[in-house]
Amino acid sequence: MTITVIKRDGSRADYDGYEIARSIEEAATGLPDQVSRATQLRAELEITLFDGISSEQLDEAVIGVALQNVKDDPAFDTIASRLLVKTLYKKIFGEGVTREEVYAFHGPAFVRAILRGVELGLLDERLAEAFDLERLGSALDPDRDDLLRYVGAQTMRNRYMITEPDGTPLEVPQFFWMRVAMGLALNEEDATTAALSFYDKMSRLEYLAAGSTLVNAGTAYSQLSNCFVMQMEDDIEHIAKSVRDVMWLTKGTGGIGLSVTQLRAEGSPIRSNNTSSTGPIPFMHTIDSTLRAVSRGGKKFGALCFYMENWHLDFGQFLDLRQNSGDPYRRTRTANTAVWISDEFMKRVEADADWYLFDPLEVDDLPELFGQAFSRRYAEYAAQAERGEIRHKKLKAREQFRAILTTLQTTSHPWLTWKDTVNTRALNQNTGTIHLSNLCTEICLPQDRENISVCNLASINLSRHVVGRRGDARVDWDRLAESTRLAVRQLDNLIDITISSVPESERSNEENRALGLGVMGFTDVVERFGWSYESERAYDLMDELMEFVSWHAIDASADLARERGAYPNFAGSRWSQGMVPFDSLDLLEADRGVPVDVTRRSRLDWDALRAKVAGGVRNSTLMAIAPTASIGLVAGTTPGLDPQFSQIFSRATAAGKFLEVNRNLVEDLRERGLWESLREDLLRHQGDLSKVEGAPADLVEIYRTSFQLSPYAFLEVAARAQKWIDQAISRNIYLASRDVGDMVDLYAAAWRMGVKTTYYLHMMPRHTAEQSTVRVNKAETVAPRGATPSGGRGFGARRGFGAATAAPTPAPAPVAVVPEEIQELDVVDGSACPIDPQERLQCESCQ
Repeated sequence: MTITVIKRDGSRADYDGYEIARSIEEAATGLPDQVSRATQLRAELEITLFDGISSEQLDEAVIGVALQNVKDDPAFDTIASRLLVKTLYKKIFGEGVTREEVYAFHGPAFVRAILRGVELGLLDERLAEAFDLERLGSALDPDRDDLLRYVGAQTMRNRYMITEPDGTPLEVPQFFWMRVAMGLALNEEDATTAALSFYDKMSRLEYLAAGSTLVNAGTAYSQLSNCFVMQMEDDIEHIAKSVRDVMWLTKGTGGIGLSVTQLRAEGSPIRSNNTSSTGPIPFMHTIDSTLRAVSRGGKKFGALCFYMENWHLDFGQFLDLRQNSGDPYRRTRTANTAVWISDEFMKRVEADADWYLFDPLEVDDLPELFGQAFSRRYAEYAAQAERGEIRHKKLKAREQFRAILTTLQTTSHPWLTWKDTVNTRALNQNTGTIHLSNLCTEICLPQDRENISVCNLASINLSRHVVGRRGDARVDWDRLAESTRLAVRQLDNLIDITISSVPESERSNEENRALGLGVMGFTDVVERFGWSYESERAYDLMDELMEFVSWHAIDASADLARERGAYPNFAGSRWSQGMVPFDSLDLLEADRGVPVDVTRRSRLDWDALRAKVAGGVRNSTLMAIAPTASIGLVAGTTPGLDPQFSQIFSRATAAGKFLEVNRNLVEDLRERGLWESLREDLLRHQGDLSKVEGAPADLVEIYRTSFQLSPYAFLEVAARAQKWIDQAISRNIYLASRDVGDMVDLYAAAWRMGVKTTYYLHMMPRHTAEQSTVRVNKAETVAPRGATPSGGRGFGARRGFGAATAAPTPAPAPVAVVPEEIQELDVVDGSACPIDPQERLQCESCQ
């Protein structure tokens, strides 16, 4: 049968198999077996063709057959990515464009794209006026498109690149990187040179700006900040204003943290009309509905996390917010929840002492107090309660702690965050109490009625700063210093460029200039060194990396202060006293009266930096490690500090469904001549190398996955990093055990180790799905070969992976053909999806 193809102009032409083979062969340039790969994919493609197939469908079909071979060889992912980018080339440069023409056309087409975007009102008109467009266009390097994996290219296309009103693309990847760089260089004296510097780093994937920045930089709507942190106060005017502010901030794509601790409890008197309060829960439900109403372009709901201190009289109702059963008007289906915990509570848990719940109306100073001051005042209120002078409830602290953890296990909420660790270690303490963290638990900024805290994010891709593998692996420290310093400058620029729809957030941004520079790719780096995530060498590497990044970030901010001036609220801060994040460990230990259980040593010249810092820094905060959900996909590395969930799995995201194969493992097996012989067994065992007969023991140790590692390894990595970070870390926890006693020990250890916040808790049984071709015994508990707990503190790992439900896959992204044996993973910040399916729609708000 003759097969004809309908061209984009509506004409028909005979299908040309040789042309397709040449296209695939070109996409396989530089890969082993280039010709045989092209022949294989052409043969598999032609089985799927039909008469009247469109050019677009043909392109998608070619990509699809490449994707279905990724399980056998990750090189097919490279081919799929190149083919996807070529579809963008066709729409920008024209049909039949050759590789040589792509190089020749990039510069002139970029200039046209910028001018067209300005003409349509999509781009900031300054992009056409403030830059040497020809110089920028000539610097574009199409070879860097090859750094993108398929999931990264697809994520860029679906989430970040701009299009004309009819959907026609205006950008190819290098246009996109340069447009973002230009949007972050608008306030520079030599904007073109600055844009070239930012472009060079981002297009090499050495660091990436955060999601909101990538979406809006250089556009006519430059809302570039990512995190907004606010407190709802106990009066009806401020409650109403808070709802309004949530609506506007949600419209602008920011993730929100909102404290409700100050709201009086249910039954509390309202003196103005002689009635009683309904408590905070109904107002939280109202805001939850607001998040669903103000969706982002109809694509995803707003994203917010409620925070409450656990002495609030209605805290029991707060714990029930995420339950599936009960009164739907007293539940939140979109918003997340987190508990803000004091040292006083943790000490009472340890002592098995009583814990008192109060009405904020009667203890209105408690939200502002922390550390020893909180403990003293809390004891006074407890004495009043015992005398019957104030309304209260009494229970055992351990009883409430177990209730929190039981609810966390069943609903993935509330996340545990520690008020006193955050506040006592704050270097920006002069601007008030920190009442909560943000949506993803990495931001630690004060806020009040006049200030909605704002943080601006970017993340360094650690894996792009490592050269070599195994015994030859080393960190390129000079390049890492350059990336850190340039990222700080880029983020500081952002503050002067971004717009805000809420005056309180604009004020906070200008007066505090808070940055949250983080990292991603730590697991990728550890694997390239040939080490286990759960090892002293990995912990020491984390320590060394974060000390280095912290030192250079602080030094860069001090340099900017000399160039541009210190941030307005610098005077009176601990920065002005010459303190750096590492120094605040002593403050915490002294106030808490309990040792902070973390290794302490330093390698760099902090004394010289302390003296420099006392003279001024440009930013009130500098570091925070975000989850890097979507930008981690673009960067092609592991998200944040997270371990590998599995070595082979199907990833379902808003951009489509993708097959992920750990390339580090494939390369290690290939070096030993084992990939071809072991890959089918690895596939059959759902990416669990410990179950593969003949797998080398040292590789089994290196490639242990999230539930095979001791959960204390996640805490150790976080604690080592937290020493050097002035804000916090979005720290996911993976736990094989469902024993609440184990959870009590684990989270108590997190507090003792000085971890400021935790994020999602992923319980292994939640991820276990019945497979039609693989027998799964959910009750079976077996320690995987090579899984030895660290320091005697770990838990035995239980076998089983995968979540059965896939998130919606938007057309027309080609979908990987996934064998039944491969587990399917819905993505939350690069990890596994929690219970509530709505969370899948909002989890990428930070990055």
